[in-house]
This record gives sequence, C-alpha cells and structure tokens, in this order.
Amino acid sequence: MKKDIEMKSTESLCGLENADIRNVLKAMGYSDDDLTTKRPAIGIANSWNTFIPGHFNFNQISEQVKKGIHRAGGTVYEFGVIGLCDAVAKENFNYVLPSREVICDSVEIMAGANPLDGIILLASCDKIVPGMLMAAARLDIPAILVNSGPMLGGVAFGDRKSDATSASEALGMYKTGKISLEAYKIVEDLSCPTCGSCSFMGTANTMCCLTEAMGMSLTDGAAIPAVYADRLRLAEQSGEAICHLVKQGITARDIINKKSLENAVKVCLAIGGSTNAVLHLCALAYEAETDINIMNMFDALSKKTPTIAKVYPAAHWDMEDLWKAGGIPRIIDRLRPILHMDVMTCTGKTMEENIDAYQYRFPENNEVIKTMDAPFAPSGGLVVLRGNLAPQTGISKPIAIDPSVRQFTGTAVVFDSEEEANQAILDGKIKAGNVVVIRYEGPKGGPGMVEMYRALKYLYGMGLNTSTAVVTDGRFSGTNNGCFVGHISPEAAEGGPLAIVENGDKISIDVINGTIHLHLSDTEIERRLQHWQKPEPKVKKGYLSLYSRLASSADEGAIIKHRLWPM
Repeated sequence: MKKDIEMKSTESLCGLENADIRNVLKAMGYSDDDLTTKRPAIGIANSWNTFIPGHFNFNQISEQVKKGIHRAGGTVYEFGVIGLCDAVAKENFNYVLPSREVICDSVEIMAGANPLDGIILLASCDKIVPGMLMAAARLDIPAILVNSGPMLGGVAFGDRKSDATSASEALGMYKTGKISLEAYKIVEDLSCPTCGSCSFMGTANTMCCLTEAMGMSLTDGAAIPAVYADRLRLAEQSGEAICHLVKQGITARDIINKKSLENAVKVCLAIGGSTNAVLHLCALAYEAETDINIMNMFDALSKKTPTIAKVYPAAHWDMEDLWKAGGIPRIIDRLRPILHMDVMTCTGKTMEENIDAYQYRFPENNEVIKTMDAPFAPSGGLVVLRGNLAPQTGISKPIAIDPSVRQFTGTAVVFDSEEEANQAILDGKIKAGNVVVIRYEGPKGGPGMVEMYRALKYLYGMGLNTSTAVVTDGRFSGTNNGCFVGHISPEAAEGGPLAIVENGDKISIDVINGTIHLHLSDTEIERRLQHWQKPEPKVKKGYLSLYSRLASSADEGAIIKHRLWPM
C-alpha cells in the first residue's frame, strides 16, 4: 500500500552475527528455512484458557491460523496472554477492567522484544479484545484480530433464548416466587450450551463487531458462531492475510485512525452496542495517538446515527440471528451513506471493496437489521449525559431502557459499594420510585470500575425495572436493561458530586435529552463538598493499588497514561 519496509526479522535473525539467536530457536525445532529472510515472522498472541468459554476454542482456531500463515510463506511464533471472564472472576471483579492494561502491555512487550514482522491477536471477550487492539495501535505493526465467535443461545427463557445473564434474572424471579427451584436449575444448566463469547450484544460481541467495522478483522469475522465451520475457515484466511499485510507494509495505524474510529462509533450506535465500548474506544484513540475526543464524537453522532439493528438486551434476537441476517457486512452496507468507505482494512483493500465483494448466504431479515430509511430509532443506541451530577459525562443506553422510564425522577437510596446495593435489592429494601446510587466503584474508587450488572438484573427479576433507576460511577454489562446511568465522571473517589448525594435527595434522569440532575442548589452542593472527606483506598498493595493511583477518569477511558509530553 504505502511503503517498502525491511522486515524486523531479517535484521534480527539473519547474518553470522545473529547465530546466537538462531541456535536458541533451533532448540525448539525451527529450521534454516523457517528463519530465512523470505519468510515473515508472525506472532500469535493466544489468550486461550479454560476460565473463558469465549476463548475455549482458541487452540483449535490457532491451528487454523497457523495453516494460513504457513500457506502464505510465514513462520509462526506463538505466545500466551492472560484473559478474564467477567462472569467467572467474581472472587475479585475489581481486576477485570485493569486487566486490559496488562494485556496491552504484555503484547507490546512480546512484540517489542522479539523479531516479529506481524501479529495475529486471538481475543473474543470483554477486556481482551480492546487490550489487544490497544497493543496493536501502540506497536503500529501489521496486525489482525481473530475472535472465537459467539456461543449459541440456550433453552427458552420467557420470550427469548436464554444466555449467560439469565441465571441472575432467574434468581430474582425465584426470590419473589415467580419460578420454582427446579426451573431455576434448568436455566443454570442449559443457558450456555456451547463455547464462544456470550450470545447477546454485550461488551465482548460489541467489541468484535467494532473491530470488524474498523477493518481490523476480516469481513464477516465478528459474528460467525463459535461452533460453525466458517469460523475455522476464516481463521485460516486470517493467517494468510497477515502475511500479505506484512508484504504490503500495512500497519495497525494505517487501519486504526480518525476515520475508522468514527466508523466504529457509528456502528456501535447503530447496533445498540455496550456502554463499555465508549471506555475502550477512548483508550484505543489514545493508543493510536489520533488526538480525537471519543466522548464528544459519541455525543455528536448519537443524535444523527439511526439504530438499525437490535440484539438482546434490546430485543429477543441473539448473535446467531444477527449473523444470519447479514451481520456486520449488512450493517456496514446499509450505513454506507454515513460511513467512510475509503478506509484501509486488514484485507489490504478498502472497506468499500470488501463490502462490494461480499456474498451473503442467508436471506435478509429486516426484523433484525433494518434500513436507514425505516430504522428502529432515528438516533443511536447510546447517549452521553451531562449535568450537575455528572459535570464531565455519564453514559446510558436508551435502546435498552423502556420508553416509560427514559425520563425518570426518583428519590436516592445511597450505597458506598456494589455489595451493599445488591443485598438491599435482594432483601426487598428498594421500592418503586427509588434511584439506587452506587458510588466509590469508579476506576480509582473501585478500584477498577466494577460492572453493576447484577443490580439491574435483580431489579428486573423482581419486577422493578420500569419503576426504578440505577446511577453509578461504575459501569454496566452490555446485557443490562432498565433505567441506568454509569461512568459518572468525575467519580466519587475524586470528589465528584456523586460523593455527596444523600438518602432522599431527588435525582432526574433524561436519556432523551442527555441530562442528569441532582435537585440541589449549587450552594448546597458546594457546602457538602467542603465537608466531604476522601475515603481510604480499598486496596493498598499489588496491581490494583497501582491501578487506582494511576488510572484516568472514565471519560478518558480509565487508562493508565504512558506517553510523556514535552514540558
């Protein structure tokens, strides 16, 4: 595309002076032919483990990627990367978002220290996908992300197929006598029938969809279910494609740039993606050094980007339904008038060329993916809120909120931790008309900005999802529905107004107009802030202590800033 580059591996592996590197590699069976100047050295960053169903099939996918790399003339170097499952890491959920920075750093370290010409990133779930994309942008080498694919939907649960979140909803139903213990057990056993990322439009699938929308995965890469053979074929094609990228000199920042990030924001709005995508795109923009404000971009574009696709929690459809309706290629095609179709992608072609060449194999389904002329809604599925309770920003998801509570005023019931709030909900202490305030759960206060998804799931199960609201400086799962505002910035631990809310205060939320208001005078807010005392850190040692001291606010992506600017 743009430049003739000397492969890093040539400089590091070839010549008599580099025999001390080659002999170590030969100890693992690499041959002179593997180490020749003709073969690009391709890394595979494999986040396989048996804690994450969304990553369980990566060893099989990795073998397919290797076939593609070998077929295209490359040499493979594989290494492991950590990964956490949001659903499993309940022992200490605070680690989940901060793990994104460790993933990014570890991929940078491996690719920076070793003679790699390009890299395949195997990631499919919540913090692993953005962490690896951040590393690709930071390294600026040829890179392609390959995800595992979503799992299939489970046993019927109400008017939809069950999924990984159904057990939490079922618990609320069991607690209120709506279902039996036997029915609860069936949901537990049959809601996750296959491996793969969870079958709804949570953060995992949102980020995989946005990766494809940015051009960092092959066309149709986002939504092919994990158990379909197409997933393996695409993995092999990705292995071939990375070798071609190296030969063309196309690097990650040729793909991740202002135009492609704007495409990602528009697709996120059009599909009603997870609120966590805002955090991750902020972080990715920082790593790509694009010098753009993602929050302002979401704010401006949400008003004029139509919602054209719905997957649970916005509808009863799941990711398999979205894929069969045409997936991200169909969504991009229908959004053509407002997207930058001239952006470069990891195929070595433009987005327009990719979509023009794509062959759909299933009929259209306008119930799942609509057109811009007849959308689900004229505006996007996410909204940025501002007001005296969120002077910087807050985030909500109108598409997942019942129209009756998109404008809601209620009385605050305040909790200083997620655990206290969840227990109060299960104990029946939350009533219609309450705004559940959960604070000190932001990037610094949590630390790690914990997901508040259980609170909303419990409220849903107890029939309070259309008569209550939740406000927090933490974040939410992409599966949450009900009236909620998260990512409140500045957070309570930094002395934001959320820190001085008291039981009985009135709060108004308006996701239609993008406002959140605490019904107190400026004078009273200032008086309370003057008497506020910063709490002791919850964690005083280890990585979480480091993260709590260094993390930026949610409106900046909750990142650890590493760039040094001229003084």
